[in-house]
Amino acid sequence: MDKLIDKLVDTRWFMKIVALILALFLFDSVYDADKELKDINVPGQQDSGIVEDVPVKSYYDTENLVVTGIPETVDLSIEGPKSHLEQAKKLQNFEVYVDLTNAEIGSQRVEIKIRDISDKLDVTINPQYADVTVHEKVTQEFKVDAEFNNGLLGEGYSADAASAEPKTVKITGAKEVIERISFVKATLDVKGPITETITDEATVRVLDREMNKLDVTVEPQVIQVTVPVKQLSKTVPVTIVRKGDPQDGVTINSIELDVNEASITGREEILNETESVRVEVDVSKIEKDTVLTLPVIIPDGISAVDPKTVKASIDVSTEENAENADREEENTEEPAEETQAQEQEETKTFSSLPINLAGLAEEYEAVLRNPASGRTSITVTGKSSTVQDLKAEDFNLYLSLADLGEGDHEVPINVDGPSGVDVKPASGNATITITRKEEA
Repeated sequence: MDKLIDKLVDTRWFMKIVALILALFLFDSVYDADKELKDINVPGQQDSGIVEDVPVKSYYDTENLVVTGIPETVDLSIEGPKSHLEQAKKLQNFEVYVDLTNAEIGSQRVEIKIRDISDKLDVTINPQYADVTVHEKVTQEFKVDAEFNNGLLGEGYSADAASAEPKTVKITGAKEVIERISFVKATLDVKGPITETITDEATVRVLDREMNKLDVTVEPQVIQVTVPVKQLSKTVPVTIVRKGDPQDGVTINSIELDVNEASITGREEILNETESVRVEVDVSKIEKDTVLTLPVIIPDGISAVDPKTVKASIDVSTEENAENADREEENTEEPAEETQAQEQEETKTFSSLPINLAGLAEEYEAVLRNPASGRTSITVTGKSSTVQDLKAEDFNLYLSLADLGEGDHEVPINVDGPSGVDVKPASGNATITITRKEEA
């Protein structure tokens, strides 16, 4: 066997075959090395890419000038060695800027530039130019108009005018823009229903005549807005309504309530229309003197009443009682003129009488807050012959405002009227707000 191998090795063909195999191995090795070399990022390899939304910085006299028209961002098209390109895209340690340090007031076209980027990269900025306007910078103080959506109020509640704190803000911007300011508003954004006074933060908005938002700087941008909220209420008389007819032999002499007035709560328009509440007494079930606890009945739209119930004292006479009274009268020795029955008293209610203002100084003006309608009711009690002839025009209701200054005041309601009767307003006092007149 060894001799056979030695003989084979000595042949020319064997050596050629071995040489061919070695050549093939060598070729494959060189091919792989070349392929790996191509995958290496060599310095001379070129590439391109795009960097989007690069912020633009601007340089100008910010103390005295305002510049408009500079784009917030630009896009960059970059070409160059791949290693430099990838580093620039990753780090973005360059700056895109507009130099307006020597700019004059007015409109002009300026070039958008880049710096602090490798000089081996070729950069194209899109857009390359910007049409800008340089304005004179102005700062002025404006009063803030605080707002509130009254639709968020709970039923039976009202709100006075919203107030801002601080009341004024400083607004800075281009002179031409400042001159266009028509409204400076702060609207309170809260959820309803609102049933109490609220204070919350609101953002100041600066608007032109067409309610377009203006590009200005506001200091402070956020302020406090307060909305005074109160429950709408009113005091009205409680009237008695008799239901049914008395039983045979029963006479209802009188019905008196332990409470003659009630406080009602509800929407303002309903309160203005409501002049009284009532209790209903079913006299068909009354047989003797009695005291009933009755609910106070309110109109639709009134959300609450206080008190909810009243006590009615009912004075009754029957035929038996009348016969006993006649016998006692026959036995009495008093003169007839002294035993004549006293004339019966009568109570009459006049509704929706105007409340006049008297004695207010000329430099002031006044607004009635409660009753908001500026009207109230009165109850008149006296002899029937006198009360029956009375009319609403016989009474003058007024508030004496002499010596009162600015602010909210609770003032007694005065009534002038005929003598011989007792007059009682539904509400003893009125709430009034006095303010100083604005100078023309």
